[in-house]
Amino acid sequence: MKWTQRIAHAFSSFGNPGPPSPRRIVPKRAEDALRDYPSSGLTPSRLMAILREADSGAPARAMELFEEMEEKDPHLFAVANTRRLALTGLEWRIVSAAEIRPGVDQGAADDAADYCRESLATLDTFDEVLQHLSLAVGRNIAVAELIWEVIDGDLKVSSIEPVDFTRIVFDELDAPRILTEEEPMDGMILPPNKFIVHTPHSTSGHPIRGGLLRVTSMAYLAKNLALKDWMIFAELFGMPVRVAQYEPSASAEEKREMLDMLDSLGSNAAGIFSRAVDLKFIEANRGTPGPPYGNLIDFLNREMSKAWLGQTLTTETTGVSGSFAATLVHEEVRKDLRAGDIRKEGRTIRRDLLAPLVRFKFGPSVPVPYFRRKLEMPADTQALAEILDQAVNRLGIKVPAAWAHETLGIPRPTEREPILSENAR
Repeated sequence: MKWTQRIAHAFSSFGNPGPPSPRRIVPKRAEDALRDYPSSGLTPSRLMAILREADSGAPARAMELFEEMEEKDPHLFAVANTRRLALTGLEWRIVSAAEIRPGVDQGAADDAADYCRESLATLDTFDEVLQHLSLAVGRNIAVAELIWEVIDGDLKVSSIEPVDFTRIVFDELDAPRILTEEEPMDGMILPPNKFIVHTPHSTSGHPIRGGLLRVTSMAYLAKNLALKDWMIFAELFGMPVRVAQYEPSASAEEKREMLDMLDSLGSNAAGIFSRAVDLKFIEANRGTPGPPYGNLIDFLNREMSKAWLGQTLTTETTGVSGSFAATLVHEEVRKDLRAGDIRKEGRTIRRDLLAPLVRFKFGPSVPVPYFRRKLEMPADTQALAEILDQAVNRLGIKVPAAWAHETLGIPRPTEREPILSENAR
C-alpha cells in the first residue's frame, strides 16, 4: 500500500478530511517580537479590563502582561521556574502500550514505540518545544505546530515550531484559533493532526482562566504598587534631613550659598560652613516603627509561592518557624504537583503527537505508546529490591511489573532484545 493510500485510510477511519498540510501555516512574523508592555501604569481597573478582554476571546494583552510579570518580579520568576523545571528537568521516554495495557499486541505496540522514539530523536528542538509547552502552567495554553514532510515514503514530523502566545485567540465556543495573514482578526480553525495544544488546567469554562499567572496577577499588582510606594517613602524619608540655622543678619547671598552647601551634602557628604552656622541632621523615623511595605511584600510573595508550589517552606524560611517534618510534608506537596504536571503533559503529547505518528505509519489499529518522564532513582535500590522480593515471593503481594521496572530504573525488554537469565554471569 502506498503512503498516500495508508494515510488516507488512517484519516478516513477517524473521520478526517485528509492529511495535514506539509507546509508551515503559522510562520514567524516580525510583529511577534513587539510588545505593548501593558504592566506600565497598571491599576486594578486596567487589570480587570485586560482579563475581561481575554475572556471575550482576545488574550493578546493578557499574554503580554503575563510575560512581563515574570520578567519584572524576581520571586514570581523563581517560583514559576521552579514549577516548570520540576517537569522539564526530568528526562523523557516513550513507553510501549504493552507495558501499560496488558492484552494488547506486544509486537505491534513495541514497533510503534520504537518508531516514535526514532522520530522524536531526529527532532533537535524537541526539548525546546517541551519547555514552550511547560509555559502553559502559567498561561493555561501553549500551542506548537507540527511540520510534516514525506520522508522515504512515510509522512513524518520533520520539526515542531512553537506558536507565539499573542497569535492565539478564541471563538465564541472557547475553541482556540491562530491569527494568520489570511485570518488576521478571527484566526484560523486549527486543522486536525497539525498542532499540539496543551491546556493543563482546563476543566470547564474558558481555557484562559485556569493559568497560575492569572491567579497571581492581583498579587503581582498589589506587590508592584507596594514596591512603588516603598521606593517613594525611601526617597522622602530614608535619608536624614539637613537643617542649617543662620543669623538674622545673614544676607540673601549668604543664604543662597548655605543652601548650595546643603545640596552638596546630599551627594558629597562634606561641606564648609561658618562658625555662625548651626548645622543639624534630623534622622527620619528615629524611634518609630518602619512602614508596613516590607511585611506586605513578604505576604504577597508567600501567596505566590502557595499558588505555584502549594506551600512556602521550600522557598521562604526567614522569620518562619516550623518543624523538619512539616518541611518534608511541604516537599511532598511539590511532588504531587509535579506528578500532576507529568500526567497532563504526557496526555497532551500522546494525543497530539504520538497518535498521529502511529496512525500514519501503522494505521488506526496499532496501540499508541505513552509519553513519560523518568523520575529520580530511589535512595537505596538494594533495599527496595529486598522489599519487592519479600512482598512477591514470601507474602504473595501482586506488584505491577511496570511499576517495578520504572521504580528500579530497569527498562522492559522488547521481543527482539536478548535478556539476562537467572544463571547468567
